[in-house]
Amino acid sequence: MITLVNARIIGLEKLQQIYINPHGIIEKINPTLEEIGEIIDLKGDWISLGGVDLQINGALGKAFPELTEADNFVLEDICNFLWKQGIDGFLPTLVTTSVENIQRSLKIIDQYIKQHPQTNIQTAKILGVHLEGPFLNVEKRGAHAAEYLLRPSLEAIEDILGNYTHLVKIVTLAPELDLNGEVIKYLHHQGIIVSLGHSLASVEEAKKAFAWGASMVTHAFNAMPPLHHRKPGLLAEAIVNKNVYCGLIADGRHVSPTMIDLLLRASHYEQGIFLISDALAPIGLDDGFYPWDSRQIEVKEGTARLMNGTLAGTTLPLFKGVENLVRWGLCEPEIAIALATESPRKAINLRGIEIGQTAKLLRWHLSEASKRLTWERLNLNTL
Repeated sequence: MITLVNARIIGLEKLQQIYINPHGIIEKINPTLEEIGEIIDLKGDWISLGGVDLQINGALGKAFPELTEADNFVLEDICNFLWKQGIDGFLPTLVTTSVENIQRSLKIIDQYIKQHPQTNIQTAKILGVHLEGPFLNVEKRGAHAAEYLLRPSLEAIEDILGNYTHLVKIVTLAPELDLNGEVIKYLHHQGIIVSLGHSLASVEEAKKAFAWGASMVTHAFNAMPPLHHRKPGLLAEAIVNKNVYCGLIADGRHVSPTMIDLLLRASHYEQGIFLISDALAPIGLDDGFYPWDSRQIEVKEGTARLMNGTLAGTTLPLFKGVENLVRWGLCEPEIAIALATESPRKAINLRGIEIGQTAKLLRWHLSEASKRLTWERLNLNTL
């Protein structure tokens, strides 16, 4: 038995003691100290599960829509890399491409999961797939390839999902293109989360989509109408709907810190917001020029743009957003940590830190001198 003492845990006011049994399972969490087994004093640092990234487009130079049959080892390398970045689980994200490419990538990811049960605790787990497209509004496509965009229909979504409905966890689409909601309703019935994004949806169209079963917004503020006092639009409707989660990129380039502050205040901080990296394939590599489907992107100081200047994404890790929120003074460390660990789990109905959960734990420390938040994985010799 290992006992972690004087730990701060998200949602609990007092310092807590965490009791971990020899099987690496959290057996008890309470403020009362019982000196059992090996004692590790956390001295008031925060404890959390690892991060969950619900939108990441690739890593180590490999984009997920470009996977081939030879890429099993690449997926393994990516899972190991993300584990070292503090990530417990992630959704490989397939941006708009041909149906053939989507099907091939789904097949390879599905094979990898079946061949790698991922019982090894020292690697990030593939939790499913996020399809970001191809049912997007051409006027808000951003870096998505226009030639592969499709109008939503039951026939099109069945062709895209094929035999991999079980694998797809999130589909991003523009609701104004799904006029009667048949695709949103179908996906919701299949247990797939519908996320609204790359869209010009009005508040009325967003409201209908949420009533039909959509429950998420893809990278809030980006690729959608701005907040407007007479035309509130998609994001405003999402903010006031307590059943909707919004993904957020907190790199300082995609969204101004001032607008992030506004969003967090409007959403009561931990309610309905989760951080994503939206990282592109060059994450883990140096700045420079890299292929992006048939085009090219330039990565500079963690930001990726097409050659015409269009913002394509980032190569910064998920936890950079956590550090930024604290450094910018937008929220307390506990909330920033929750936005990358607890909130994304809630958004896809996974368990957070609790009794019975496997103790894959991170320790977070705030330096009083520099106000910098840092993290490390706890090496528990029972695991």
